[in-house]
Amino acid sequence: MIAEDIRQVIIDILARIAPDEDLSDLQDDVAFREQMELDSMDFLDIVMELRKQYRVQIPEEEYEQLISMSSTVSYLMPRLKDVESPA
Repeated sequence: MIAEDIRQVIIDILARIAPDEDLSDLQDDVAFREQMELDSMDFLDIVMELRKQYRVQIPEEEYEQLISMSSTVSYLMPRLKDVESPA
């Protein structure tokens, strides 16, 4: 997967977790929690969706790497490099 694909995967997950949020103007370098009303359970849902869909194991000590879109994409790039892009 390339960065644009990973970004879209994250947007799709966020849309399911927070369906009332407007994701059209999501800024890549601003923390998700500053842009959206996400609580810790929502964040865990994101982690669980990544685990379920892509079998990505994210240790709790690395959760801080998933605070914004750009940091999440950077973190996931090496872990999803061999995964097929969504059709």
